[in-house]
Amino acid sequence: DLYRKVFVFRKDPSDAYVVLRARLEQPLHNFTVCLRSYTDLSRPHSLFSYATRAQDNEILLFKPRPEEYRFYVGGKFVTFRVPEGSRDWEHVCASWESHTGIAEFWLNGKPWPRKGLQRGYTVGATASILLGQEQDSFGGGFDPYNSFSGELSDVYLWDAALSPDKMRAAFLSLRLPPALLAWKSLSYEVKGDVVVKPRLRE
Repeated sequence: DLYRKVFVFRKDPSDAYVVLRARLEQPLHNFTVCLRSYTDLSRPHSLFSYATRAQDNEILLFKPRPEEYRFYVGGKFVTFRVPEGSRDWEHVCASWESHTGIAEFWLNGKPWPRKGLQRGYTVGATASILLGQEQDSFGGGFDPYNSFSGELSDVYLWDAALSPDKMRAAFLSLRLPPALLAWKSLSYEVKGDVVVKPRLRE
C-alpha cells in the first residue's frame, strides 16, 4: 500500500523507471489515467507510458515544456496548454472514450476544454506500463533526456472515462471506484535509482 508515499526519481537525467502491472483482460475502449507529480524540470519528460507491441505511444502523458501537456492515444496526441507551474505538486487526469473520440484533461481538479482524438480507436491490452521513461519500443528504447526526475504519486488507471465528480475525488484523494491500476494496491517493480519515501506534506 503506497498511501501517503511517493516514488522519488533521484537523478537527472535518469535511466531509472518503475514497471506497473495491471490486470488487463481486454482492449480498452475508454480509460482514465490520473497521477500527481512534483518536479523542477523544464526539459521534456514522460509521466505515464503505456506501450503495446504495435504502438509505443498507445497511452502517453508527456510534458514537453512547463506550460504544456501532451496526451497521446494510439500514437496521435492533443496538446493542453497550462499556466506554468508554481513548482508545486500537479495533479493531472486524462480520459478518453472511443465512440466519441473525446479527450478530457483535468489539472488540479479543474477541466480544460475537451478535444477530439482517435475516434473509433481501440487501445491494446498486452501492454508495458512504465513511470519515469518514455518507451520508443515495447518496454525499452528510452531517451534519458525524456526521463522524469522528481516525485510521483497517486497513479491510477481505470477502464472508463470518469465522471466529473470522480475526477474531483481523484484530485482530493477521496474514495475512488475499483481501478486496473490503483495506488493503494499497486503491483510494481523498481528498475534503477528510484526510492519509495513518505510524502513530505499533504
